[in-house]
Amino acid sequence: MTNIAIAIHGGAGTILRADMPAEKEQQYRQALEKSLKAGYDILRNGGTALEAVEMAVIHLEDSPLFNAGKGSVFNHAGHHDMDAAIMCGRTLAAGAVAGVQQVKNPISLANQIRLNSDHVLLMGEGALQFARERGLPLEDNAYFYDAYRYQQWEEAQKINKASLDHSRSSNQDHKFGTVGAVALDQNGDLAAATSTGGLTNKKYNRIGDSPLIGAGTYANNHTCAVSCTGDGEYFIQAVAAYDVSCLMEYKGLSLQEASRIVVQEKLVKIKGEGGLIAVDAAGNIALPFNSEGMYRASRRNDEPAYIEIYRE
Repeated sequence: MTNIAIAIHGGAGTILRADMPAEKEQQYRQALEKSLKAGYDILRNGGTALEAVEMAVIHLEDSPLFNAGKGSVFNHAGHHDMDAAIMCGRTLAAGAVAGVQQVKNPISLANQIRLNSDHVLLMGEGALQFARERGLPLEDNAYFYDAYRYQQWEEAQKINKASLDHSRSSNQDHKFGTVGAVALDQNGDLAAATSTGGLTNKKYNRIGDSPLIGAGTYANNHTCAVSCTGDGEYFIQAVAAYDVSCLMEYKGLSLQEASRIVVQEKLVKIKGEGGLIAVDAAGNIALPFNSEGMYRASRRNDEPAYIEIYRE
């Protein structure tokens, strides 16, 4: 088999084994396995990295377990504002969407922006109009409603604060997160995709790192593909995804070392919590995080799938 590799994430944060019921942990592992298999099967059958990351993220968006698509958190007004981005490592073409509502799979909208517009990033009503013109599936508010998400929103409203969906509080089991995928296909092309519902109770149309090329999402065939998850403001300040690529391109560092420096040193210095997934042109995979846990999975070539949640 020609070299292929894929990695996915479902968010990073305060995710502790002691707080996770066995049944719930199994649900997460199954959801990660399903997403990983969907992307891996595309690669194994000769599909592109772009197709693989989009399909892997679609599976995660369709699960209420993760803060993206169906599982997106409530904003301050009680709606769901979703962000997503996808990037091709061969051409550096990218598509992204921010603050969009009603779109069932924001990652597919991001890909349509990449393919069928002259722009990289669309937002809000304009992005929704573009989705309608492209015939993408839309859903009403009931589709995105989740009782636990609503409880999170009510708690955040009481203290008038926006919060990460996986941050600790007395009534949260911090079980959700941003989703993403990176892949290398048989042609040697890389791709990255990221999707999120953002912060619970966010105000003022806040946008995080996920749809920002170079901050939360980046791919370049000469270096690597990266998808980030965590406290978005810090990942924006660190230009985290692009920084991994830069350390590889300009300093000649390996994927593992470049990723470690960004996550364990640069982000830590500015108090940025989270992690990232990355794959390079040789099929090496890195899954670093500086939080208590990160929902993650990966597979390369004919090797067994790796699926984990906690620190090892």
